[in-house]
Amino acid sequence: NYKLIRFSILVLEDQCPAHVSDAQPTDEEREVWNQVNSVLQDSDSILSGLQAYKGAGQEIRDAIQNPNDMTLQEKAWNAVCPLVIKLKTFYDFSTRLEEALKSLLESLTCPPLTPTQHLEREQALAKQFAEILHFTLRFDELKMRIPAIQNDFSYYRRTISRNRLNNMNLDIENQVNNEMANKMSLFYAEATPMLKTLSNATTNFVTENKTLPLDNTTDCLSTMASVCKVMLETPEYSSRFSSNETLLFCMRVMVGVIILYDHVHPNGAFNKSSKIDMKGCIKVLKDQPADNVEGLLNALKFTTKHLNDESTPKNIRAMLQ
Repeated sequence: NYKLIRFSILVLEDQCPAHVSDAQPTDEEREVWNQVNSVLQDSDSILSGLQAYKGAGQEIRDAIQNPNDMTLQEKAWNAVCPLVIKLKTFYDFSTRLEEALKSLLESLTCPPLTPTQHLEREQALAKQFAEILHFTLRFDELKMRIPAIQNDFSYYRRTISRNRLNNMNLDIENQVNNEMANKMSLFYAEATPMLKTLSNATTNFVTENKTLPLDNTTDCLSTMASVCKVMLETPEYSSRFSSNETLLFCMRVMVGVIILYDHVHPNGAFNKSSKIDMKGCIKVLKDQPADNVEGLLNALKFTTKHLNDESTPKNIRAMLQ
């Protein structure tokens, strides 16, 4: 579809986190756009915070090896508490992102327009959808490389439950009570927590909107996947990408919509009847330098729902081995 490709080129030519607000909304889009933009404008600081995350590994090891040294216990506790507050900030952002995604799905799938018409007419919202997926894949790629997150949080939970630090500052429990700690624990236990959040949100959206034809949602996702694939595999379009980051943006969006599609379509994305050309999408990824796509290929392997179904063609499965 020429209009969609043209729109995507515009999105990608100015793709940069600082330009989230460049695709100006129409009056009809403005209310949802403002709501989503208020979430997206915090995404850079969330990624920066995650990128800068330095765990309390040394302090925790010292405290565990010297259980009777209260100075070391206190030092470890004081190192972990600010990190737990930071982890809560990331978790809170995931719940805001979930609400933003639901608002976008409502706007981009509602009758009487087709998903393609929505994507053509509501380009500012389509761009925000792409930005959410880009952020999500980026967050999860970074999180996978930081094992300290789960180590720090496990130490925090063990220390709180043992209650051996009664004489220390436990004000943190006002911010991260037991219920919140349970939610955060489930979130960080996921290999790709943000993707899991969005997959659940999309599944819930479909379940809660029983009068909305499922095709409205899956066609929106498959159309975005197809547009990204065409742009990546066609030199006429890919030659316009201004940087490697733009290329990664397009790949992350493609992988993100494939994963969402796989979660909400009863037969998934890998089935022969799928509206997504999975062979073509995987080939496009594999044509890139391995370092650029390892995390994305892993996301397709480990966060999709139907890859290992019997109905998945063997050649597709082999491509992801």
